[in-house]
Amino acid sequence: MSLASLLTSEQIIPEMMATERWPAIVELIDLLVGQGKIDPANRESILASLKQREETMSTGIGFGIAIPHASSEAVAEVVAAFGRSSQGIEFDALDNAPVKFVVLFIVPKNQFQTHLRTLASIAKFLNDRSVRESLASAGTKEEILSIFQERSQK
Repeated sequence: MSLASLLTSEQIIPEMMATERWPAIVELIDLLVGQGKIDPANRESILASLKQREETMSTGIGFGIAIPHASSEAVAEVVAAFGRSSQGIEFDALDNAPVKFVVLFIVPKNQFQTHLRTLASIAKFLNDRSVRESLASAGTKEEILSIFQERSQK
């Protein structure tokens, strides 16, 4: 499942306010709640699932990328949000470098294969240095979305 198929421009934050891992995750969840992608009544349970996942091991995978993710009965389909930070977010990443790109996604409970495929697809996509450079220089959330759309067709 590609980012282009999961995101709209409204699900992108071109410059995140957060400077640390947990506030960054909350910022993206609050965006999804505000967009009606997550029911406000389910906000806390989804945050708890994400926190449990992060406490197991940081989802900061290196190269300035973090992919916080969880499964939840509160969503019927995969929901995602993307945030960018030019100053970097302290995320306890595997390479100890600050995170510039955060892709958060929630998968419906019991969709393990979808969860793995989505995670692998996002990691592979962002592992491309030219993609990261394009995303870093994009000016608006619409430009960021167009990068996801163009690159997903290649």
